[in-house]
Amino acid sequence: MIAVIKVAGQQFKVEKDQTIYAPRVEGNAGDKVEVEVLLVDADGKLSLGAAATTKVTAEIIDQVKGDTVIAYKQKRRKGFHKKKGHRTAYTKIKVTNIA
Repeated sequence: MIAVIKVAGQQFKVEKDQTIYAPRVEGNAGDKVEVEVLLVDADGKLSLGAAATTKVTAEIIDQVKGDTVIAYKQKRRKGFHKKKGHRTAYTKIKVTNIA
């Protein structure tokens, strides 16, 4: 069974026991979350939108940070340069049940 879910504004195609990295979701490691279901494919039978009454439950594995992204700005011959960086926060989620 395959489902398309929406987590923090992004869509993911998932199966049971799959692990994904989604944008930060509030909660601690071990918490169970129920996510919004957009589409379900159950052995070739599709359900969309409101007709998709299937519930997808997931477990938060960990809160992690992504790689460092550096934004560098410079104006030539002016002596101006600026360097800033950030690390995006992600949540590691494991899909435990599609039912």
